[in-house]
Amino acid sequence: MLRISFRSALINFAAIAAAGIAGCSGGHSILPGTSSPGSMSQQALSAVRSGHRAGTIIKIANQPPTGMQLEWLMTDGSILAQSWNNWSNFYRYVPDSKGNYANGTWSQVGSLQSGYGPDAYASDVLADGRFVLSGGEYNTPGNGYDLQLTNLGAVYDPVKMKFTALGHPKGWKWIGDSPSSVLPNGRLLLGQKLTNKDAALNPKTLKWKKMRDAGKADFNAEEGWTLLADGTILTADVKNAPNSEIYNPTTQKWSTAGSTIVDLHSPSPYGCLLYGPGLCYYPPGEIGPSILRPDGTVFYTGSYTNHYGAGHTAIYDSKAKTWTQGPDFPNGDNAGDSFAVLEPSGNVIVFGVSGTAYEWNGSTLSQLNGVSENGPPLMLPTGQIMLLGYSQVVLYNPTGSPKGSWAPTISNVPSTISAGQTYQITGTQFNGLSQAESFGDEYENASNYPLVRITNNSSGDVFYARTHDHSTMGVATGSTPVSTNFDVPSNIESGKSSLVVVANGIPSQAVTVTVSSGKNKRHRR
Repeated sequence: MLRISFRSALINFAAIAAAGIAGCSGGHSILPGTSSPGSMSQQALSAVRSGHRAGTIIKIANQPPTGMQLEWLMTDGSILAQSWNNWSNFYRYVPDSKGNYANGTWSQVGSLQSGYGPDAYASDVLADGRFVLSGGEYNTPGNGYDLQLTNLGAVYDPVKMKFTALGHPKGWKWIGDSPSSVLPNGRLLLGQKLTNKDAALNPKTLKWKKMRDAGKADFNAEEGWTLLADGTILTADVKNAPNSEIYNPTTQKWSTAGSTIVDLHSPSPYGCLLYGPGLCYYPPGEIGPSILRPDGTVFYTGSYTNHYGAGHTAIYDSKAKTWTQGPDFPNGDNAGDSFAVLEPSGNVIVFGVSGTAYEWNGSTLSQLNGVSENGPPLMLPTGQIMLLGYSQVVLYNPTGSPKGSWAPTISNVPSTISAGQTYQITGTQFNGLSQAESFGDEYENASNYPLVRITNNSSGDVFYARTHDHSTMGVATGSTPVSTNFDVPSNIESGKSSLVVVANGIPSQAVTVTVSSGKNKRHRR
């Protein structure tokens, strides 16, 4: 991710947000060669209108108190969002008493430590429910150079609603906008931007351990990571395009996954970008997001090609371990440094740098009329997609339905639960079939973890029980038994209730539980 004229992009962002221009930092600047606002030709506009109609858009009733940059789903059903106007500040959004995210409320929560206000970083929700930020390509208050590539980090405790400082891997002077992913065993794997080095964070000790990285073909810069069902990580190289690679956490080795057939990266127009005295970073280009679908294929998208042509796409079959060429983006568009999200139907929405939304259904990539990039997407436990725009936040209700076999299943949960207590629940596919959200490289806001939703049968009030200490963070775990723990809210209403586990916006079949010692009144969050 690279900003072009960051300050001017910041000033102009609110004005161009409605046009949906995306590029570096998910819509906050424009990639070289992309159109400026309002410059799409009539021919391109006609082609755009030939797509199919999307689902419905709902504007949330209570807009955020300030512009927001990126959001994450917490395991208690709340949304954590970073302020765009002050990168050190974070806000929390919760649905109303009926579980309606269109009528939720905002409140400010803890800020980052002094000297750390990052943009373009690694960001992940851990299996214990805490949230981690690491690095940042940019950092306030800045250091006078093109890039800061800070090695600072922080951990957010959703119970205390506070951040604490997090250290960095030993010897890592720079982290920057690095790829990351939580592994099935719960450790957070982080790639160092400027090298091929990897490190893993132990969530219990919050200590980093250097990992082996044998076989990596190029450095980690500008690459995104996709967690596969077998626990390995797929990446499409940027510097060494069109090569792709697989990382095996068990052997701690990288190996080639073959050519993506088409070149998914954009050539970089930049020379030396300083991140310190005499320290030059030469960007290798950009790439688009990638999403694992329920059928085991990964839809990989590209940035612009030579002479600013349309971005390519490619499909990786994680079962056959083969690549096939996908369709090019319509209208000369591309997805360099843009967002994508998995719908409950198994289709993928990807945003072009023009702000246009496209939908991949496994065979065709078509314009999704009525949807534009209002902001980064996030799959909600209701099956809706939040689009966190700078000046407006909306919810998208996608069309289509998931297959029954994709849903989590519950095999064991206590029939009686009490307010303020913690219980274990077991079943299958609690983590969904995919990480569900993706950006070109940094800005990870994956949501492959279970949420527990409890609805009181009499009042219809909805309570999310904070989940933590999941037995796995793997995706598409199939029939393998998995578990998580959930904390029954202290303000939950007593009586007969329905309980479901939700992952990737898809709920399990409900089971009946009896809640005791709750409060027989509407709850407050």
